[in-house]
Amino acid sequence: MSDEPLYSALGFTDSEWGLLVGLPQSVLTAASAATPDSARKTRAETAAGLDVISDARVSASPLVAAVAGAIVSRVGDPDLGEEPPVIEPSDPIAYAQDVLGRATEANALLTVKAEQADAETYKHWLVEIAESVVGAASTGGVLGLGGETVTETERAFRDDLAKALSD
Repeated sequence: MSDEPLYSALGFTDSEWGLLVGLPQSVLTAASAATPDSARKTRAETAAGLDVISDARVSASPLVAAVAGAIVSRVGDPDLGEEPPVIEPSDPIAYAQDVLGRATEANALLTVKAEQADAETYKHWLVEIAESVVGAASTGGVLGLGGETVTETERAFRDDLAKALSD
């Protein structure tokens, strides 16, 4: 057994690994913040995103499984009832732009350093996280009835993320 860190064995530097591990939770936060919601709805969105992150620990992609494992060990395991704090950026628009910039950077990094299957799986996973978050709670309506499942701003963030991750 080597003392080499997992990220190094996968071909990444410490800062590159930080980008890849930080991005999924940032996508979750940006997708949730795309449309202001009640605390209950924001918690539901966060839980949905964390479930997608947690479930990826058993991904066939070694990269995605390692990233998901690193995130869960850092923020808590939803399967064990551990709930990290809900992050609400003070400027959701600027936060989303930052996340999209980091997604573009991650896309370029993965193109150069990752196996194609791992890169595609990671990028698809990020969009899946956003999709899960934006679809977790409807916005608007009265007493939980009616409203939009996915708002225009949520749809725009998800679509912009997919575009930032496309080759």
